[in-house]
Amino acid sequence: MNPRARISRLSQSIAILSLAFLWLPLFVVVAFSFEPEAAAVNLTGFTLKWYGIIWEQGGMLSALKHSLELGLGSATLGTVFGALLAVGLHRYRGRGFAILALIVYLPIVMPDVIYGISQMVFFNYMYKLIGWPQAGLITMGIAHISFQIPYVALVVYARLVGLDRNLVHAAADLYASPLKSLYAFWLPVLKPALIAGFLLAFTLSLDDFVISFFTSGPGSVTLPIYIWGSIARHGITPETNAIGSLLIGAVLLAALAQTFIRARRSGHLSSATE
Repeated sequence: MNPRARISRLSQSIAILSLAFLWLPLFVVVAFSFEPEAAAVNLTGFTLKWYGIIWEQGGMLSALKHSLELGLGSATLGTVFGALLAVGLHRYRGRGFAILALIVYLPIVMPDVIYGISQMVFFNYMYKLIGWPQAGLITMGIAHISFQIPYVALVVYARLVGLDRNLVHAAADLYASPLKSLYAFWLPVLKPALIAGFLLAFTLSLDDFVISFFTSGPGSVTLPIYIWGSIARHGITPETNAIGSLLIGAVLLAALAQTFIRARRSGHLSSATE
């Protein structure tokens, strides 16, 4: 076997092992969600009763509702503020831009524990000072928006950097008002980046545990906090595996839908060019 073939086979083996390392834990979670015995180590049968049990539990449904409310609300505001921040960064080219960009993107590299503790201390101080905000979905939403803004700004800013500035001048030469430029030029051009930023912000909010844990209140338990509390009280149970399996299925359906829409759009574009 020649060296090139060996390298190719080694690369394939590494790729297969990497995929197995990523997907094997997910398959284990899904498989044990159908296990009839709660404390079984090996698979002994098949049942769907655990899925029925989690839907009968009001705590899980309430936590899922809080997660969706928090994710959609914070992602919407985080996308708006992040896009405005990206536009401001794109237009500002003065001295100290590198320091300004570092300050903006610092929450991305900051550990979640430090960020969550700082948010908790700040909200406690503000509540003692002015009586607002009380720990709950409001404090969680503010904290989520604050760490979503840099991610959205980074995505939108990358789109703005690749934008031809002559297009902006062309819109002004065609007597487009600022409002008309917003609807006819900026929103269509930035639409892919805004959608990507919103989906990223929603995913970060839905997945976050550490910051949500430090800024949550008694009546604002999200799904990650609920799963952590269930594991802390009862250990890993089939109900936990069932919840994880539902989340895995939802993510896979969203990914497949996005792939289908993208393939259909590319097919329409290719047929239009022909």
